[in-house]
Amino acid sequence: MKNVMVVNMGLKSIRCIIFNQNGLKLGSAAKAINTAINDKCVEQDPDEWWEKGILVVRKALSDAGCPQINYITVTTSASCLVCVDKYGNPLQKAFMISDKRADSEAIEIKNMPEFGPVLEKTRLDMASSLMLPKIYWVKKHMPETFEKTQYFMSPNDFLLYKLTGKCVTDYLNAVKYHYDTDNKCYPEILLKKINIDIKKLPEVVEIGESIGNIRKDVAEIFGLTTETEVVASSYDAICSFIGSGVSEEGESSDVSGTVTVFRTLTRKKAAKTKKVYNIPYYSENANIIGGSNNLGGGLIEWVKQCYYLKDEYPYEIMEKEASESELGARGLLFLPYLLGERTPVWDDSARGVFFGLERMHTRKDMTRAVFESTGFIDLSIIDAINEAGIDVNSVRLSGGLARINLVSQIKADILGKDVLVLSEFETTSSGAAMIVLAGQNVYPDLKSVADKFAVIRMIIKPNKENNKKYQYMYELYKDAYNMMKPLFKRRMEIVERLNNYKEIQIENL
Repeated sequence: MKNVMVVNMGLKSIRCIIFNQNGLKLGSAAKAINTAINDKCVEQDPDEWWEKGILVVRKALSDAGCPQINYITVTTSASCLVCVDKYGNPLQKAFMISDKRADSEAIEIKNMPEFGPVLEKTRLDMASSLMLPKIYWVKKHMPETFEKTQYFMSPNDFLLYKLTGKCVTDYLNAVKYHYDTDNKCYPEILLKKINIDIKKLPEVVEIGESIGNIRKDVAEIFGLTTETEVVASSYDAICSFIGSGVSEEGESSDVSGTVTVFRTLTRKKAAKTKKVYNIPYYSENANIIGGSNNLGGGLIEWVKQCYYLKDEYPYEIMEKEASESELGARGLLFLPYLLGERTPVWDDSARGVFFGLERMHTRKDMTRAVFESTGFIDLSIIDAINEAGIDVNSVRLSGGLARINLVSQIKADILGKDVLVLSEFETTSSGAAMIVLAGQNVYPDLKSVADKFAVIRMIIKPNKENNKKYQYMYELYKDAYNMMKPLFKRRMEIVERLNNYKEIQIENL
């Protein structure tokens, strides 16, 4: 019986879960991660990741009864920049994915003639959430750090480096550096233009590929043996998609942890679009189309912090009160762009808005409006997938937000589709384990291992009458954003003049 240890670091916590090859969870542990937010800056401390990573690995091993660990893998958020020196030490705080300092650098690179062929090959536009603009920002604004950097890494790459001493990344993480998956190469001409040494980027490997055995000193710290193999999986959004057990054309997954990750499997040729990612899924001879936004379940955390901190059971009370409001939150609409937005609008300047607020509205209606916005998020991504010529037939639901049954029903009603709620909410960790077991030939393919790991707990049917009513609110949702889009940019300019930013520490983003 093979055992897999998964170190899973999201935006708000680092977790360790140990699975056996039949999908049984043997042990787990978690620690919260601190986030510092200062308007455009969203940062975390890589040293904190490692320190807390050691703690959760030890605790999970103890919880599991210290079984033999055959494989260890890492899955984290993508597009977060870590600069390390020649000894592997971080030179700065990590720029997280929603950090917006590099917005002007993204525009500058986008307007370079050298970017045209890159866009044509990768079909990936340039945005501040991606890796090259972040690295270019460091070059321009932190030249000493840039010169001292031995490797530019994502959190995934950083933790794999800690485990093995090798600077590697999987091909799907490499896409965030504008890696060309068809020709299997980084954009060398563009990198030369912006003076980024290609040797400072990670070596690219396949998902499920063994990187080597764990370092002896790390094995001793963890309580493992040096026979444990370190295997590449991928970033959290991809792992959660695979962990959802999607295998048929048009099947989709919604994984709502801190962010919402919505993706669809297709074997059709999708039309080119800048609204969603379209990346190859080689082992299944298919493509994964969709993307992630900036906040999903994180919206519920924000509501809790604003309105329910004094309540003993905040999530239960939130669900009860939202159900006591009514469909459409009595005419109140919420735009959920608290940290700007990625898929599908790609607007760093967008911000959250309660639209239609009246004297009669209470926190019940505001909570209901936020709940409903999570369904509109999904529908807007589905619209973008449809624009690429791909249909969405059903949605598999997981992540922390799937624990709130009212949210799941609202999503079914808004989407007008069956929502299949999975038994395992931690599909990111289970997906990483599935990649390892298939990649190391414990199972012949991902579908075989999915039969063990991805079990459906319940199916939620949409209410057709509610779906018709939600269409009116969704049209208003889209119109409200489009009308306010220029105001968002104007607001950013005014905020720049006010220059009154203060750093805020958030433990549970």
